[in-house]
Amino acid sequence: MKFNWLSLVVFVLGLVLLIAVNVHAAKPEFRVEEATLEQIQKALLKKQITTVELVNLYLKRIKAYNGTCVMEPEGVLGPVLTIANAGQINALSTLNLRPATRETWGFDSRKARSMTDSVDNDPGMLDALEIAALQDKQLAKTGKLVGPMHGMILAVKDQFDTRVMRTTSGADAPYANDRPPTDSTFVTKLEAAGAITLAKANMGEYAGGDRSSFGGTFCNPYDTERSPGRSSGGSASAVAANLVTCAIGEESGPSVRNPAKNNNVVGLAPTQELVSRAGMIRASAINDRVGPLCRTVQDVAKILDVIAGYDPKDELTAFAVDRLPAQKYQSFTTERSLQGIRIGVVREFMNRELFSRADDESIAIVEREVEMLKKLGATVIDPGPGGALFQGCVKHYAPIAYNSALANQFPDQFPVDPKGKPSTDHIPVLLAMADGSVAFPESITIRGLGTEPSIGEGRYVLDAYLKERGDANIKTTEDLIKKSRFFTDVRPGSGFSDKKAALQAKFDDKTLDMSNRMQTRFALQQIVLQCMAQQNLQAVTYPTGNVPAPKLGAPAEPSVNGRSPLAWTLLGANGFPAISVPAGFTTEVYDRIPDPKSPKATLMVGPVKAQLPVNIDFLGRPFSEPVLLKIAAAYEAASKHRKAPQGFGALQ
Repeated sequence: MKFNWLSLVVFVLGLVLLIAVNVHAAKPEFRVEEATLEQIQKALLKKQITTVELVNLYLKRIKAYNGTCVMEPEGVLGPVLTIANAGQINALSTLNLRPATRETWGFDSRKARSMTDSVDNDPGMLDALEIAALQDKQLAKTGKLVGPMHGMILAVKDQFDTRVMRTTSGADAPYANDRPPTDSTFVTKLEAAGAITLAKANMGEYAGGDRSSFGGTFCNPYDTERSPGRSSGGSASAVAANLVTCAIGEESGPSVRNPAKNNNVVGLAPTQELVSRAGMIRASAINDRVGPLCRTVQDVAKILDVIAGYDPKDELTAFAVDRLPAQKYQSFTTERSLQGIRIGVVREFMNRELFSRADDESIAIVEREVEMLKKLGATVIDPGPGGALFQGCVKHYAPIAYNSALANQFPDQFPVDPKGKPSTDHIPVLLAMADGSVAFPESITIRGLGTEPSIGEGRYVLDAYLKERGDANIKTTEDLIKKSRFFTDVRPGSGFSDKKAALQAKFDDKTLDMSNRMQTRFALQQIVLQCMAQQNLQAVTYPTGNVPAPKLGAPAEPSVNGRSPLAWTLLGANGFPAISVPAGFTTEVYDRIPDPKSPKATLMVGPVKAQLPVNIDFLGRPFSEPVLLKIAAAYEAASKHRKAPQGFGALQ
């Protein structure tokens, strides 16, 4: 019989191929870069990776990319110089590792869990790897994940209490015990659901700026000479560079959405009353919001599912009772059509004639993305260039909603005597403004409403936190001023602001008066809700911020016509939920430098070629997170604008 060599060759090749396929199928390579929670959990259940291995993968990236990103010739408190393509971002200030483990990894002692407990051997304070090992043991025993957050490796902004890691809001303050006695409410919820807090995120000290007296300067992974977004910049840049799965930031102004914009990630600033603020070094009594930052809308929604809801420790969350959806937030992230949804375009935030050349490209990018919303089936209500979505409502309702606050801004139309009492009848003028028979002040627009100041708010919430924390050495704002160390490289008009002076300004307030803030908050909500109802809008959209990330330490683009150099703030700061989603990248930007002829002035320079992230906001009524998540997820899936930063790629 003649032997068939061809058949043998085919058989052997087939066998080799089958073995290769089976080996690959048995344990395909898991990549931590850009991994979502869903992908991580599938890998855990298929035994492609363990929780300990997952934590180690993130630690490996932290070791590679979390180093100092600026030159500090006089140390962390002195002047700094930026470094082009630094390859480091200094996003994480504290690591949840026991001393021996931290030293084995080669992390600096400055990254220790505590500066006041160098031994750090309390068996009740497990570190990230110890928790991961317990989770692996439980998974091996039951074949089930320990909870819906199993595999979520988190960074938490240093503004939030973590009982196993130091918490100082970025300050170099000599607490007798730099660890707070308890966790923030949301930290407790997330960890109970299986999340592991791997690190505290570096932050702008006391929720402002690009520097921390303890943690140093942190940088943007898309251009390490630029700002990662101020206060929550460390949280967002850690997510962008894949140092963690997600992070938790805080927003009193735009400090979740502005870092999301600067770092090409998704950031949700939820309804003010939806998520507990208990256990945080607060900046405001009514502005602070706890917000997740992730690389996908779905992961943001999964975190919200865990942290949303009433907490008796935070009185504002009483408004959330019976206001949560019947189904999980994450369930709203699967649809890809926006049929039946009406979205308004806030052209007041996009009028090129009112701003500067620095705004132009971001506005153009969002104008382009609005067309994608139409393709997804949304009905878009767009007043067009130069138009105004809200101005008709503002003119009609501001006279009654703002009343005396409006009158005080225009003494010519509303005169008063030397004692401050009306010298004419103000009510007919307000009525005439409301019905249009008297011209309404053109300077009053949605860009400037809701900005009434308060007195003593900052000092009250900070002293209240310190009193509850009960530290033996730091008991009041005055103690922080007298005993802390502060960075000295202060540059007015930039992200390097004077932190000691800011604390002193808080301490100088001797009474608490938030009446104007509370009244204008209600007034703004009333006007916006009425305008949305009249136009049957479920959401509105606009650029998260018009001005791309500025150079670190450089002068910011000047505020003009209600547009700040950061993200659009007023609606979110007055309680409306907003989600920021990647919308594209610039091709060029304009920067600012000091004017050598005038110390307080700046000069615009550029254009400079730069590919910097731009995000789009979707904002809705209070407690409308389900519809915002639906819009954001459909847009994200269609646009695919998330791109990992170059220079922070996979490790060997």
